[in-house]
Amino acid sequence: MIEIKVPELAESITEGTVATWLKQPGDQVEKGEAIVELETDKVNIEVPADEAGVLEEQLAGEGDTVQVGEVIARLGSGSGGGTAVATKTKTENATETKTEAPTEKKTESIEEGKKVEKREEHVASPGKGPIATPAARKLAREKGIDLSAVQTNDPIGRINVHDVSRHEEKPAVKEQKPAAAASAPQPAAAANGKEEERIKMTRRRQTIANRLVEVQQTAAMLTTFNEIDMSAVMALRKRRQEKFVKDNDVKLGFMSFFTKAAVAALKRMPYLNAEIQGNEIVLKKYYDIGIAVSAPDGLVVPVVREADRKNFGEIEKDILHLADKARNNKLGLSDLTGGTFTITNGGVFGSLLSTPILNGPQVAILGMHSIQLRPVAIDADTMENRPMMYVALSYDHRIVDGREAVTFLKHIKDMIEDPEQLLFEA
Repeated sequence: MIEIKVPELAESITEGTVATWLKQPGDQVEKGEAIVELETDKVNIEVPADEAGVLEEQLAGEGDTVQVGEVIARLGSGSGGGTAVATKTKTENATETKTEAPTEKKTESIEEGKKVEKREEHVASPGKGPIATPAARKLAREKGIDLSAVQTNDPIGRINVHDVSRHEEKPAVKEQKPAAAASAPQPAAAANGKEEERIKMTRRRQTIANRLVEVQQTAAMLTTFNEIDMSAVMALRKRRQEKFVKDNDVKLGFMSFFTKAAVAALKRMPYLNAEIQGNEIVLKKYYDIGIAVSAPDGLVVPVVREADRKNFGEIEKDILHLADKARNNKLGLSDLTGGTFTITNGGVFGSLLSTPILNGPQVAILGMHSIQLRPVAIDADTMENRPMMYVALSYDHRIVDGREAVTFLKHIKDMIEDPEQLLFEA
């Protein structure tokens, strides 16, 4: 019997949540094939099988919290399709230990050179309801299906996901409608009689919420603002876009300009590329820039490593690759850890002005916003409509003073308004 354990996740992550079982009891599993998907505070991780075999038992149900090193499944040798042990959540295991009567012992026989296991039948006690895997119960709840109406060919009468799926495909029976409706999740009625819906927060959303609140409670956060004339950058992009795409196979966006400008400004104002550890300030001599990306499960901040050593094409490729991984839930822990400074662009959603929240333990974050035509005074007698962007810098006032923050943002403004300066930055 091969034990499947929760792998080491990261130094700061000790537990996860079973998100989805990719294999069900009785399924054949190849070596290296993913068995279960775990949701952690930062990313989802697929746990593969170290050896080939048949999934005999799931020891945790979907939604259960599991610890690093905990055994969550067992594989046996042989081919799939045979009888397998029913999945049990931790709660069901504890309940059955207390309430079920002793059952017959398992007997074994050798038939035509194959090992055949005979297992006792589990009979549901009165009022307990049908035996079903957690995944089957979850699917039945989502589809509004009464498990007592689902037929199964399992030797012990256990209902699995495939049984529920087959039942759903059958024509509905009128007499079953009230039962199905009763088992389906219904919006709750508020105290005022109006309809409400309750949705459980995912582990990642809980982590995001906790970290944002923690930052606001522990950091002396302050924000300074400025505005940038984007005319020069937009003209440069228009002139160079075709050749840039041909040379790099990726478009030249605004983010690479702001990333290079941020690196240059951080070199001049090193306390914005730092963090506080106890009573010490740790100044980072490297520039790993986090780029905030909106993913299906919430905001994530993958990191462009060594941004100071990369050209515009390399930065744009990294950003595109990381954003694609984020949207497809393929980011690894190494993609999300170790950033020294963060850039977030609310302008892609139409934000005109906002106050970004620090991405702890970092002490500064740059916020970009929508580009809008606004009248700008060119001199005492002339006004012109220019494409303008508001930018915001939130910083931890414990180690960053206003002079440094304002000067940093002014450097960003100067380099974006005269992008040729970026060519001379080390």
